[in-house]
Amino acid sequence: MKKYSSMLRIFFLSAILFTGDGINAQTYPEPEFTNEPYYMNKSAGNILVRLEKNSSKMDTKTNAISGSESGYSIDGSKSAVRLSSGNNVSFIFSSGTSGSSSATSSAKSDSTMRANGVDPSMLSGMNMSDPSQKLTLYKMESGKGVRKVLLQKAPGMNPFGSHKLQSSDKYTFSAKKIKDGYWELVVDKPLPKGEYAFTMMGMGMDAMGGGTTLFAFGVD
Repeated sequence: MKKYSSMLRIFFLSAILFTGDGINAQTYPEPEFTNEPYYMNKSAGNILVRLEKNSSKMDTKTNAISGSESGYSIDGSKSAVRLSSGNNVSFIFSSGTSGSSSATSSAKSDSTMRANGVDPSMLSGMNMSDPSQKLTLYKMESGKGVRKVLLQKAPGMNPFGSHKLQSSDKYTFSAKKIKDGYWELVVDKPLPKGEYAFTMMGMGMDAMGGGTTLFAFGVD
């Protein structure tokens, strides 16, 4: 009987330490702030590094000769947050919702949506806490004291200029769920040297004004 009880304790302890796909959730640290990506330095023991955080509004410039461009910009040609180039660069993202607190938060959210005339069941197929649905990783254009995410750059009438539509390169990442409200974001291919930023889809008044939040870093 004692042997059976010991086996049960080991089983339940393993269930607590590991998620369904065998990930040891306890080896992943909790970030100080929720709803923003952190770089996870695995070579230093899964230390979290907060990214440079900026707010930016959509900026559109039009010139008949040089063309037009729209996008987001932040001050400084380089980020103070520097990463080393390499494979499998990882970030973490926590929504701060897990267990019973998640259920409470969900109930409050549903109540708020209903009060504003929105049926929560209509959004059941959209997991907006999933970071892959609200974060996009861009390689930024850097120069003249600013960094830019170009959403679109159209050619003008200059015969010697480019005649192609241009935009900043996007880099895909895989979101691996570690536990409820907590994901590891693994960039799908090596990041070349340069400046980068995650853009986060705006919500509420920020979204209506064409604004977004950028989390910037550089790769050396």
